[in-house]
Amino acid sequence: MVAPERTLLRDEVEVDEFFLGGLEEGLKGGRQRGKKALVGVAVEVRGRGSGRLRLSILSNATADSLTALVTATTATGAVVHTDGWQGYKRLGTLDYEHRPLPRSSIAPGDDLLPRAHRAVSNLKAWMHGTHRGVSDQHLPVHLDEFVFRHNRRGTPMAAFQTLLGLGALHEPTTYAQLTKRAA
Repeated sequence: MVAPERTLLRDEVEVDEFFLGGLEEGLKGGRQRGKKALVGVAVEVRGRGSGRLRLSILSNATADSLTALVTATTATGAVVHTDGWQGYKRLGTLDYEHRPLPRSSIAPGDDLLPRAHRAVSNLKAWMHGTHRGVSDQHLPVHLDEFVFRHNRRGTPMAAFQTLLGLGALHEPTTYAQLTKRAA
């Protein structure tokens, strides 16, 4: 469901990372991973609304991983809004206008990165309501599907036509490929 000709996000972009997975007992602190997947989110700012979305599984929340997320999803010259996490500091040395927003600068009740957090909330609701659980092996495909749906939410018929076109570009997926267990 990923169009090969898709362009990078531009102008203003909110970038964040989040954990995707169920409740795990015994974890302490907001950045303890457990068995959850760490996913990066990048979404274009379009006034008070959201533009195009990108989601990517991250190996960790280090500067290398987060910089790779931004460079893979966002055009140079864009304004990149992030939280104050140290992993984003390197963006200021690249061709981005990095605007970190420390939590202390946000009024109580306001959202630090509202478009990114809305997309994450919608993804989690969709995953819980539609799939009830996804294996690590199939998570990238489900993330791509959510991005496809989000980016075409205003034009359902165009989404259907795009999906037909994308389907014609790929070899069919076999049953064995769908049911193969990860090693």
